[in-house]
Amino acid sequence: MTDVIDYEIIGSDMQIVEIELDPNETVRAEAGAMMYMEPGIEMQTSTGGGLLKGFKRMVTGESFFITSFTHKGSGKSHVAFGAPFPGKVIPLDLGSLGGRFLCQKDAYLCSADGVNIEVAFSKKLGAGLFGGEGFILQRLEGEGMAFVHAGGTIIKKELTAGETLRVDTGCLVAFSDSVNYDIQFIGGFKNALFGGEGMVLATVSGPGIVYLQSLPFSRLADRIGAATGPSSQSRGERGGIAGIGEGALGGLLGGDRRF
Repeated sequence: MTDVIDYEIIGSDMQIVEIELDPNETVRAEAGAMMYMEPGIEMQTSTGGGLLKGFKRMVTGESFFITSFTHKGSGKSHVAFGAPFPGKVIPLDLGSLGGRFLCQKDAYLCSADGVNIEVAFSKKLGAGLFGGEGFILQRLEGEGMAFVHAGGTIIKKELTAGETLRVDTGCLVAFSDSVNYDIQFIGGFKNALFGGEGMVLATVSGPGIVYLQSLPFSRLADRIGAATGPSSQSRGERGGIAGIGEGALGGLLGGDRRF
């Protein structure tokens, strides 16, 4: 039995989801995702169904533990959840989506009590060996609401039977259980070596719904790592704008006249 919950997605670019709970209703979330909660809501952290359930979530990039938030008071109360990096929240009504939906590992944010998170390995050997982020997937099962998080702009594609789309593996967020998923090599030595997109692409074929993200966290992390790496630090030590040392520049801007 899955709880029926009401919700509101707040914000435009860095969204959170606020869940409205009636008495005795429960929402479950990734440990550490809670932003705020109103009086009457009690939280309980557990493995969510035993050690095996906990290990399955760890394989998909989630925490070993999951936290349940239950409204023990009267009237209505609210609890809100946010993701660990900027992006948008995608609501998935699993009951209207066939009871199953696949998503990228660590995309899960929260869900109504009764929705299960399972491991879904890719069906094809090529996807398993070279799929990168797309190798291990999360399968959300149940009849209630589930919420996943993605980075940047979100695009929803509704593929017809036989319609195919090739996507960067990191940009594929979630898709219907009916969608066929595989990995395809990029042709040509120069494409693989200098293309900047990796050696493989994810291929999804309809029928079904596909959600895409413009800014995968891995891409954001790579950019931040490149900007804060040893080479950028050494440049900062040598000098800032127009060769002025960062310490001196900071002193000028801060009004410090001790040269």
